[in-house]
Amino acid sequence: MKKLIFAGILAATGLTATANAQIQQGNWMVGSSLITSNFGLNTGGGYNIGLQPKAAYFIKDNVAVGGYVDLGISKVTNGSPTDFTYGVGALGRYFLSPGEKGVDNLLHHGRWFLEGNVGIGGRSVENGDSTTGLDFGAGPGYSYFITPNIGIEGLVKYKGRAGFGSEGLNSNITFNVGFSIYLPTSKAREVANDIK
Repeated sequence: MKKLIFAGILAATGLTATANAQIQQGNWMVGSSLITSNFGLNTGGGYNIGLQPKAAYFIKDNVAVGGYVDLGISKVTNGSPTDFTYGVGALGRYFLSPGEKGVDNLLHHGRWFLEGNVGIGGRSVENGDSTTGLDFGAGPGYSYFITPNIGIEGLVKYKGRAGFGSEGLNSNITFNVGFSIYLPTSKAREVANDIK
């Protein structure tokens, strides 16, 4: 029984150390938001389905910068036409360290993070007007590592678009569920081996 408990503690410690190693300088993060719930701050409710592939490089421990592509479709419940959204831009992500500002790891297998983005985005209404503008967003999230290199993520984000066309500021709060794969480079592998 003692061996079983010891093995469980050792496995949990190893997964935590590996999760921390994945967000070190020199690593890559690739992933996507797969499910998006939209809580409109403008009038009308409805559904929003989006896909946001993203890739980022860790320029230093806990800090990644990269880019994203945003594709989505939404429909407001009052019978209005379907909206298609699109965007491309830069993103940044900062992972909070365990114990930083009272932040603890949930079950010691994940990390809280803050993410922000800015780019060009637009909206095309079926049989209607289209607009393109400055696309921006920011919010907190959590990545739960199901394996040492794969994290399931939840992200609450304020998203806005300042339109250049027929529309002014359009904003909403979204809840996104997705995943990220953390790819260590050879340099990061060397650092991980030195730690062992």
